[in-house]
Amino acid sequence: MECPILVWMLSLNRDVTTEEYDKCYNLVRECSPHARIAYDCTSIESFHHLTNVTTPHDAPQTDIKNKVEGLRNPKRETLDRAGLSVQPSSSCASSASPKVRSSSSSLFPHPRRIATHNSLPMTCHPEKFLQSMIGYHLTYENSLCGMVMTQGRQRQVINIGLGIKQLCVEPRGVTVAAYAESFAHKLTPLEMTFVSPELGDEVVLRRLCILLSLKAAYIKAVGQSRGFDWSRLEFNIPNESARGDDHPLQGWEFRVFKAKLGVQRGGTVIEESYQCACAFFRGTKESKFIWHDNAKDLEAWVQFINIDQMIKVIPKLTA
Repeated sequence: MECPILVWMLSLNRDVTTEEYDKCYNLVRECSPHARIAYDCTSIESFHHLTNVTTPHDAPQTDIKNKVEGLRNPKRETLDRAGLSVQPSSSCASSASPKVRSSSSSLFPHPRRIATHNSLPMTCHPEKFLQSMIGYHLTYENSLCGMVMTQGRQRQVINIGLGIKQLCVEPRGVTVAAYAESFAHKLTPLEMTFVSPELGDEVVLRRLCILLSLKAAYIKAVGQSRGFDWSRLEFNIPNESARGDDHPLQGWEFRVFKAKLGVQRGGTVIEESYQCACAFFRGTKESKFIWHDNAKDLEAWVQFINIDQMIKVIPKLTA
């Protein structure tokens, strides 16, 4: 059976109160005491770290069998026990997740992170246990925290990554052309032609963010560090092909989609757009690009939640 891909997107759609921050902080201290996060209720960066720890690790180890089965059908009622569809991944990814990395020069798939279901009943058939491995990756960008996960045999789920890039320039006021030029060291000469200034600001910014999110997703999927040379990768968007060190990247599935958020800051609601990409090694003969252009396409495998929903579910994570 083909490994499913599921994505959870947490929208930090408003500022959090001190009480809400404390709930998340205390949850992490109770459920993930190994996580070392300094208390700072005024820092959005600190809250980012808290949500990245909270999302995959902190559901109680109860009724795991039903939740694992529910991953194959995200619309099952078992996924909504806490009022959210994030609970299965939280539970299933909460046990051991060792990270194994190869040499820093490797561009090709290798073991990275796996979550095993240590709490499955002893009566569970070994074959079913081996098919219940969870591979996942978390990332965040400004007001959006995301997690991508899949389920299957160990060798099938070890290479998966998520990339997110906000569709805006930094710092504010800089031109799109100058912003794109600042990423020249991460792009190949061919990719630079895709973001040529004469194409117009909207096209350049969108293409730049697609390239950067795809590269980020792939780099995380193969377990590379932040210091990795992004220009070793080349995504030919028109041809829907990818290369690493001038060799074809075969067997990959790349999913590309956009997320739009309404974010309240200082009493004003503003719209933020994010370019997102998933990279997953399926081991097929060729690589495949899947483009999702509307919200309807995402309903089957992407779930959006906000701060209110996350805070509401915290008591059930510690029950």
